[in-house]
Amino acid sequence: MKQLFKNFFIVCVTLFVIASLVSMVNFSGVQPESAPISRLVAEIKADAVKTVEVRGDTLVVSLKDENAKPLEVKRELGTSFGELMTSYGVTPDELNKISVEVKEESGWRFWVSIIAPWIIPLVLFVVLIFFFTRQVQGANSRAMGFGESRAKEAKPDERSRKTFADVAGAKEAKEELLEVVDFLKDPKKFTDMGAKIPRGVLLMGSPGTGKTLLAKAVAGEAGVPFFHISGSEFVEMFVGVGASRVRDLFNKAKKAAPAIVFIDEIDAVGRKRGAGLGGSHDEREQTLNQILVEMDGFEPNMGVIVMAATNRPDVLDPALQRPGRFDRRVVIDLPDISDREEILGVHAKNKKLAPEVSLKKLAERTPGFSGADLENLLNEAAILAVRRGKIVVDEGDILESIEKVILGPEKKSRLMTLKDREMTAYHEAGHAIVGHFLPNCDTVRKVSIIGRGMAGGYTLSMPETDVRYRTRARFKDELAMILGGYVTERMIYGDDQLSTGPSSDIKKATQLAKSMVIRYGMSDKLGPRQYGENEELIFLAQEIHDKKNYSEKTAELIDSEINGLLEEALKRAEQVITERRQEMDKLVKVLLEKETVEQEEFVHIVGTSTKS
Repeated sequence: MKQLFKNFFIVCVTLFVIASLVSMVNFSGVQPESAPISRLVAEIKADAVKTVEVRGDTLVVSLKDENAKPLEVKRELGTSFGELMTSYGVTPDELNKISVEVKEESGWRFWVSIIAPWIIPLVLFVVLIFFFTRQVQGANSRAMGFGESRAKEAKPDERSRKTFADVAGAKEAKEELLEVVDFLKDPKKFTDMGAKIPRGVLLMGSPGTGKTLLAKAVAGEAGVPFFHISGSEFVEMFVGVGASRVRDLFNKAKKAAPAIVFIDEIDAVGRKRGAGLGGSHDEREQTLNQILVEMDGFEPNMGVIVMAATNRPDVLDPALQRPGRFDRRVVIDLPDISDREEILGVHAKNKKLAPEVSLKKLAERTPGFSGADLENLLNEAAILAVRRGKIVVDEGDILESIEKVILGPEKKSRLMTLKDREMTAYHEAGHAIVGHFLPNCDTVRKVSIIGRGMAGGYTLSMPETDVRYRTRARFKDELAMILGGYVTERMIYGDDQLSTGPSSDIKKATQLAKSMVIRYGMSDKLGPRQYGENEELIFLAQEIHDKKNYSEKTAELIDSEINGLLEEALKRAEQVITERRQEMDKLVKVLLEKETVEQEEFVHIVGTSTKS
């Protein structure tokens, strides 16, 4: 209603101003000519006047000559037109020859012409005061509402509504959340058994695994008020604002109970207390304290379930994870091969895929991909198909998009000398040959000397099935494969011609060997013990340091074991390359001709391996 009155007021003022301006404009098309009374008298005596209109103090004179302009003559008020002409010597006979019409100014035009000169500035002044007042009131209302919660209540329509049917994979997570939805719909059958509703549900998992999507599905399934907010929206520059917003959020949820409160990225406010530099007045800690009290404090918090999502459960405060607050933890893992196939099917519904595209084959080629990665993969494939002028997305587009997501776009415009191309070909062939003929390495899918991202070339290897556990033998074979390019360059070109190409391989191999020794207990001399506790020390730069829990003598032994693993990997890689030198040379020749070799052609060139 306020907006309606405001619009009505603006329209009325606008029409009033337009009417005032219109009343002051002459639309006759011919502007009269100003003339003195003597000119009018002369025209009357010459019998040239046709009509005279008396308009207050103005006389509008029309002449008999159609080409002549009308005359506008000003006169004094209080004297009639006849008396005025008689005083100027005009005879009654001369007046009888012309038509005299008296028009009195009255009605709205008359009043507008009188009022408009002073009412228009007044109206403009009132309008300015009105808008300035509104601005001040808006600022005051924003200041008063600074501590109000910014949580939004989800009210999805039927088209945008998400349910568990829209979430592929994550079967165990959906079962856990279905119990929460069932309790909200029919709490009596649980309370009759003596069961209590969980206070909080913590969704944990890697980025892109579908935590927020599951929360949307809960909102669609539950049919109860669903308030969602990000953890970062609680924290402001003023101390106490976050706690005030938490109180306001839970007050709204309690009034709408049964209800669900979803806090995304709760680690923004839920980190361990006492590790910062702000002391007890730190805004983040104040907000966390208020969340703890609201979830399980002195006052009962009935009918409100708090859901939260994080990919860093290790940094959350212990008080936040105890029973009575987040009672239930739902871990959402990266999807396995069957889940990936389901997820690809969901995201392929609105894509024009070629009939030969096999979602099962794509699921096999994408181990370690999250749901968000798979969605991005099909989107990149569709974009690539459009750029190539195709009407459907074929398998080649999708396979190339997999490499683009993993490594980056191809750099075909990069100019390489013949020696650089040959060195890259030998380097990638060394990786591929060692990985192909060692029994515990992943299957080589593709070898290319076309640069992608930061790499000058790449060897794409992926497992046949999902790998949950990695053995010591597998790690050793992977080390040999990683160093296969370095060994090949040294064998072909000698120590003096070693390039900076294998630097990333050496770094990766060193990190893997170090993890085997100090983290996985895969050292004969050091035994099953973890060396160096990885603790996050929140200090000035918030860096992650390894807490040293061993002596200097043990550190020397750790270095010795790491070097031993790397030397063993070098010898094994050198042995495989020496035995398969002929196959490697054939592969290098094909790479220099075609630049890219797919899996089938690769096996045809080098032959089958023992693991095949």
